[in-house]
Amino acid sequence: MRGLTGGGSAGPRGSIQAVSAAGAVLAALALLASGCGAGGTGARDEGPAHADSVAGAAATPSTAPSKTPDTVNAVRLVKDDPKVSPEVKRELKPCVADEYPVDVSYGNLTGGSAEDVVVNVLTCGDAVGVGSYVYHEQDGSYTNVFKAEEPPVYAEIDRGDLVVTKQVYDKGDPVSSPSGENVITYRWVSGRFAEKYRTHNDYGKVTGDSATPVPAG
Repeated sequence: MRGLTGGGSAGPRGSIQAVSAAGAVLAALALLASGCGAGGTGARDEGPAHADSVAGAAATPSTAPSKTPDTVNAVRLVKDDPKVSPEVKRELKPCVADEYPVDVSYGNLTGGSAEDVVVNVLTCGDAVGVGSYVYHEQDGSYTNVFKAEEPPVYAEIDRGDLVVTKQVYDKGDPVSSPSGENVITYRWVSGRFAEKYRTHNDYGKVTGDSATPVPAG
């Protein structure tokens, strides 16, 4: 600063002019950079705009009609189903407050326009599957197109197929320790689920032999 204020009159003016010129150059460079960045500003502006559009796109399915029946009352569906056994309906009661022991999943198993509903009914205490069902929606109503009620049983969707797992017990096995499991894969053929193949898995045990069940026909 003393270099700017000290010395003769010509010196300071020359220094001030030099600084002013440098400032002008810097301002010009800044303006040029801003101008060059204008093209990039559009791209940068597209970032928030793109995020908004993605958010809008993500919000669209919730407002548009969805093929996924995410409002299905699975408990009511099972309770009102005449194909469900009375024993399973008795098990279908709240475990805590209004929480029912049901697992529900959606997927296209039957090739229809709407996704099918897979419902597993479990016990409250140890979550053993007591019934597995597939419901096909058509014209706003649901039809039971599959059921398995030989506990322990559990159904799930695997790449468009229905996979049902049935645990197998030897005599004396506790509920928590089955001897093995049968895994049966079904596929929708000619308006019904047809068994495609099955596998049996023996669970390892330290003592005793595990029985190999005869596959059901």
